[in-house]
Amino acid sequence: MGMISTYSTAEVRRCIAEARNLMNSSSCEIDDGKAQEIIENYVFGLAKSGSCSHDENRRLIRRIFLALRGEMDILQPYVDDPGITEIMVNGKDAIFVERSGEIHRLPDRFDEKEDLEELIRRISARVHREINEMEPIVDARLSDGSRINAVLSSVALNGPILTVRKFPREALSLDDLVNNGTMPREAADLLVDLVSSRYNCFISGGTSSGKTTLLNVLSRSIAPDERVVVIEDSAELRIDQLENIVRLECRNANSRGRGGIHMAALVRNSLRMRPDRIIVGEVRGDEVMDMIQAMNTGHDGSMSTGHANSIHGMLKRLEAMFLSAVDIPVEAIRSQIAEGIDIMIHLGRHRGGRRRLIEIAELTPPSGGIIGTNSLYHWEKGLTGSPLLNDEKLRIWGKDR
Repeated sequence: MGMISTYSTAEVRRCIAEARNLMNSSSCEIDDGKAQEIIENYVFGLAKSGSCSHDENRRLIRRIFLALRGEMDILQPYVDDPGITEIMVNGKDAIFVERSGEIHRLPDRFDEKEDLEELIRRISARVHREINEMEPIVDARLSDGSRINAVLSSVALNGPILTVRKFPREALSLDDLVNNGTMPREAADLLVDLVSSRYNCFISGGTSSGKTTLLNVLSRSIAPDERVVVIEDSAELRIDQLENIVRLECRNANSRGRGGIHMAALVRNSLRMRPDRIIVGEVRGDEVMDMIQAMNTGHDGSMSTGHANSIHGMLKRLEAMFLSAVDIPVEAIRSQIAEGIDIMIHLGRHRGGRRRLIEIAELTPPSGGIIGTNSLYHWEKGLTGSPLLNDEKLRIWGKDR
């Protein structure tokens, strides 16, 4: 919604409150159609409405409806729009969306900073997350699986910040990624063989490069009789084709600093749940040590993701995270990483927002203080022709390439 020129902000807020009272006093069940009717009758019954244009009254009706019935207030139409992949709110006056890889500014705005903060608090409360002046940052998810990050104005200088990362309503398939140019067929077939043969895989890439999407897609190559434990900071993965699946989600501490469940604790606990594979949505800290140890202790086929600009950059980040968890020689850390992770997969985002598989590489033992890589695929070369050095799992599962 743009600015309502005739109705002031105070009047709009008063209209919303009065329309809410009308609906609360109704003796019948209120669905969206009935709510629309009540709001229209109310707006067109206002003394001032006669002096306003039809378009202005319609904008007021829409504003009231979204405030009272939309889970996301004025953002609801953009949350419902399947063509929009990201919504970015930079304070009450600046709203941007990403469509087809391009960012556009919207004419809509929140009436007051408090309206945006109230929306953030409602979202957080629905998913049992707490956000306040003491804890002004929250990660959460919406009912449709979209991910949100919010920051209150106590630490955001231009007002409350809300970012919504949307995911496709229909889960993408590997064929979809081939058809949209993310990867060629031969690379897709290689990844299917590696995952189904239970190689430990790690997906790296920058923000919005498609890491979670690819992890979802690759999970469809897991055999239906396997038991899988999925661990996430905020639930995003849609692995719904498996019957024997356990889903664990981290929990923030309350305002007294109690009750927090961190990812490292969930990874350690998952080892007692008899998993065939462990999938960690994204590693960011100490949990990397437990994840690598799980990969090294018989949980073949485990997978995870992380933020980095390249495979070598990701390996350096893993070393640093591992070192923050335990004080052991870096040479030992490199050996454990190289032994635990079999395959590194790197994604990138090119001009126009196009996502692309950049590289698939096999990790080899450290040499000269550096973990070795055997490149199997590169976007500029295709399949490199280099054979998989550790092909034992392929041969065991009858997929010798």
